[in-house]
Amino acid sequence: MNKRGIYKIVENVNIAKDVYKMVLEGDTKFITAAGQFINIQIEGFYLRRPISVCDYDEKTITIIYKIFGNGTDKLSTMKEGETLDILTGLGNGFNTNCDGEKPLLIGGGVGVPPMYRLCKELIKNGKKPIVVFGFASKEDIFYEEEFKKLGVDVYVATVDGSYGTKGFVTDVINGLNDYTYYYACGPMGMLKAIYAGIGVDGQLSLEERMGCGFGACMGCSIQTKNGTKRVCKEGPVFKKEELLWEK
Repeated sequence: MNKRGIYKIVENVNIAKDVYKMVLEGDTKFITAAGQFINIQIEGFYLRRPISVCDYDEKTITIIYKIFGNGTDKLSTMKEGETLDILTGLGNGFNTNCDGEKPLLIGGGVGVPPMYRLCKELIKNGKKPIVVFGFASKEDIFYEEEFKKLGVDVYVATVDGSYGTKGFVTDVINGLNDYTYYYACGPMGMLKAIYAGIGVDGQLSLEERMGCGFGACMGCSIQTKNGTKRVCKEGPVFKKEELLWEK
């Protein structure tokens, strides 16, 4: 179930290259799982912008977004005290009952934020997550220290080798062997490489272009082994075995 409401900006700060952290105050009770997203109406733009939830509590929602176009560029200029029209509680989120003892959390770029809430929930459930992130370069990295403060091992790969392991998340994962399950969110190329290269079961959160964000327009539909699914409604999280991808 989703909810439309007006949310007040209490923080909107730059935390990496073209990346911003925004904290919103308002009703959060319709957010029920890590991996869900919100859909933000930005004045002057027809379509809402879907952005994953990084964290939330009883009164606030934290999101992390990157400037990709005019809409998110305008969002980055908004100030504390301004308000936004937002749909919350969208998408299915991650299922944390399938992870085993040492789940692997994999985030690429703006696929990192939903892993933060997921990591907190897994720790609360007595799990010991291992975290692997991929970024283009050192200047793109964010939230590494926040994850470390949760007490988990964090590995970072950068394409240009300016920080951590040179290469991709798969280059880091190839050196790990004690994980029991995985959760992944990031660009499609990364997700397909993980799907093909990791032998254990997992869940993948897809970053698909969305129109309405709640399943009415069918614009984000994909074909799965169980028929047509809407990324915004039945997803964005899908089990590995559901996806029709070649290995």
